[in-house]
Amino acid sequence: MVKICIVDTTFARVDMARHAIDVLLNLMPGARIVRRTVPGIKDIPVEIKRLMKKEDCDAGMVFGWVGRTLNDKISYGVYSLAMQLVQLELEKHIIDVTVHEDEAESEEELYRIAVDRARKHAENLYLLLYRPDVLTERAGTGRRQGYPDAGPITW
Repeated sequence: MVKICIVDTTFARVDMARHAIDVLLNLMPGARIVRRTVPGIKDIPVEIKRLMKKEDCDAGMVFGWVGRTLNDKISYGVYSLAMQLVQLELEKHIIDVTVHEDEAESEEELYRIAVDRARKHAENLYLLLYRPDVLTERAGTGRRQGYPDAGPITW
């Protein structure tokens, strides 16, 4: 049985993990999901690392939300680098699902982006674990999470 560790934040304005868990359990019936919630993105790297080691998870997903200020953007940069280091150290995939508040003007659009991104990245995690051939077939096709696919550029 596959075990997925999930860490999200109270700072987020949408419960993205809930939407991803729906997709994961649909694609991987019987999967075990271990979820923890932390205050903000700077708390995610240590929590996902600790959780994945303690629970011996096969892969992980993290859900971050970044505000509109320069300080928020700088915090995201630090967080993103830390997440890369955690993945390299654990040698396991951890899908980072992050929404930036300045991606949309309306709360309705932010909600749509967050849900779409969470659901599509949950599918990506499934494909990484079980169907990497499908990802190879999709190479260069301009797929997007949170937005409509851009499509390939052909010449």
